[in-house]
Amino acid sequence: MGSVAASGDRFAKFEKQPIEGRLYINGEFVESKAGKIFDVINPATEKKSASVSEAGVEDVDAAVAAAKAAFPAWSELSADARGGYLLKLADALEKRTDEMAYLDAISMGAPAHTSFLNQMALTALRYFAGRAWDIHGDSSLNTPGFVNVTFRQPFGVTAGITPWNVPVAMVLFKLAPALITGNTIVIKASEKAPLAPIIVAKCCEEIGLPKGVFNLINGFGRPTGEALAKHMDVRKISFTGSTLTGRAIKKAAAESNLKKVSLELGGKSPLVIFPDADLSKAVPAAAVSILMNSGQACIASSRVYVHADIADQFTEAMKSAMEEMGKSGDPLTSTTAMRGPQVDKLQFNRVMDFLTYAKENNLEVLTGGDRERDTGFYIAPTIISNAPEDSRVMKEEIFGPVVCINTFTDEEDVLNRANDTEYGLYASVFTRDISRALKFAKRMEAGSVGINTSSPTMAFDMPFGGWKASGDGRELSMHATDHWTELKSVFIAL
Repeated sequence: MGSVAASGDRFAKFEKQPIEGRLYINGEFVESKAGKIFDVINPATEKKSASVSEAGVEDVDAAVAAAKAAFPAWSELSADARGGYLLKLADALEKRTDEMAYLDAISMGAPAHTSFLNQMALTALRYFAGRAWDIHGDSSLNTPGFVNVTFRQPFGVTAGITPWNVPVAMVLFKLAPALITGNTIVIKASEKAPLAPIIVAKCCEEIGLPKGVFNLINGFGRPTGEALAKHMDVRKISFTGSTLTGRAIKKAAAESNLKKVSLELGGKSPLVIFPDADLSKAVPAAAVSILMNSGQACIASSRVYVHADIADQFTEAMKSAMEEMGKSGDPLTSTTAMRGPQVDKLQFNRVMDFLTYAKENNLEVLTGGDRERDTGFYIAPTIISNAPEDSRVMKEEIFGPVVCINTFTDEEDVLNRANDTEYGLYASVFTRDISRALKFAKRMEAGSVGINTSSPTMAFDMPFGGWKASGDGRELSMHATDHWTELKSVFIAL
């Protein structure tokens, strides 16, 4: 339904290929029943990349019906059969990593040559395939005359709504645990980056995944996402995105059939650096965390607290790292390593609004503070120094290459300031003092804590999710499958 020109030999073969943009329902690519389409804009060129079908309520109903029809047979498959499909899917996707990187570059601006996130997603897919045999309950002999057991069973039809910042990974982070536990699923990919996830659907078709087990639809929050959240046949929904939308999804679920909801939401992650920290590691870690994906990461360390004794040294090093590592460029060229444009004009304007706020409130901007280039939604890497703790830039998620650096002298004070946020997704501390490190790891109010490391450090066998307004539920690890199953107690009288 569209094509664009690529730059560089690695991606040149995709420039004339047609881009699939239809809905994937019941194992087939179909047009929207309403006949609606919308355009996907390349944020680097501000030109159209492709057009894709927009799902309406009727399309949501069709996708859910397909998933419902497929559920009985899929849920009765053996563990190794379901795991085998996931392994086949990972192998098929691995052959198309360049194509997915290309599509991400032209839809949401991710640097294609250094894209590791799609490969990370394949590892997660294989991890969950290996978890197939580990989904089971418990037993108890504690009641005289009884043997009691628990079952972990699939919900039935489930749904996922994914964000635009890591398009394929977020689809697979929901598809994999849902399918391995015996559910079927309908996923709505973000309207801002729907192209690469369609490759997942193509590969499902290629490997012969039973029809209706996985369905992929494109569309906006209303009516598409809302229809999924309210659908009476959807028993569980998982959402990754903004806290505002997460609240709306929980409300829609409560007002319909009280479906189970898991949420991975925003963050305002603190990074605390003590005088004994190894700055040769702390500085690049802080820079990578806020520059990766152009700052469009919920786990980005956007608030840095550095001890006053080393503040000048750290800040100068951080400024140099931001300027050097944060060089931007065309997402399709090999010289663009860390940062492309913001995803679209709306997000660009949102970040610019924070920079305008900083200027109007006379906040100290050490580097950056404005847009880059005349074309494309590029924003310069920005450091804001010593902003008041109650200022917007310290309290709200910016979701751009903007970091706030404040100083501290007292341990208890900085711990309280680090926790003084509605969010609790990721937190980090750099120190050589192991007692201090573990104290902070215990008391930081976050779902993940890095010691002498920072985001995006994760592990597939460790749970990922947030405290407070950063979410509800966990992805990855053995804990993820618990959130995709119902728990049943069975009492057997002897």
